[in-house]
Amino acid sequence: MTQSPVLPTDRLYFEVWEDPLIDRLGYDPRSSYAETYWLGILGPSASWLLRHLATGFDQHPKGFDLELPDTAMSIGLRLNGGRHAPFMRTLGRLCQFRMARQSGPASLQVRRFMPPLTLLQLERLPVTLRNRHQKLMEASLEGPDAQQQRRARHLALTLLFLGEDLAAIERQLNSWRFSPEVCTEAARWAMQRQKIKQTREQRASASAKPALQTAGNS
Repeated sequence: MTQSPVLPTDRLYFEVWEDPLIDRLGYDPRSSYAETYWLGILGPSASWLLRHLATGFDQHPKGFDLELPDTAMSIGLRLNGGRHAPFMRTLGRLCQFRMARQSGPASLQVRRFMPPLTLLQLERLPVTLRNRHQKLMEASLEGPDAQQQRRARHLALTLLFLGEDLAAIERQLNSWRFSPEVCTEAARWAMQRQKIKQTREQRASASAKPALQTAGNS
């Protein structure tokens, strides 16, 4: 975390902190990710302020001025106590977590998107949330191609159980707008899985026969 900046207590200019990587991989402050995972790390006041600023950037993409006393009241805080007021500490918290940075004597750059939590930040969450976060990240790493392949395989296996042959399965998947490569791979995968299953059943049946014969002779 970085040191809190020294800011005026009456009026501030807010502008977007451009970060191509975080802007591509991050999450909107009003998203379920922010509410579920960042809330317990950043705190409710700073989270609400980020949401408030995100709405402001929707309306004024190039930046905007805010009267700090009014802004503080809009998220349930007060600006009494000068630089040590709760609202000023909230601004400082945004900077400490690198959600914002001072860009001038009376201006702040604020991230439009929140980055994924770091491993150290995740350690501060309950185990249930850490497990949910891990599953979310694993799913996002798969990407749409892997998800499409998994869905095509499932459908191909279903068609096989319904009695369709290899060519029919490929045609049906193609009619459902899967790419030709995915159709071929999924159909062959389903056929191979069916062969493996049949082989295992045959082996299990063959090994069961001697046992039955032995039991009958005893």
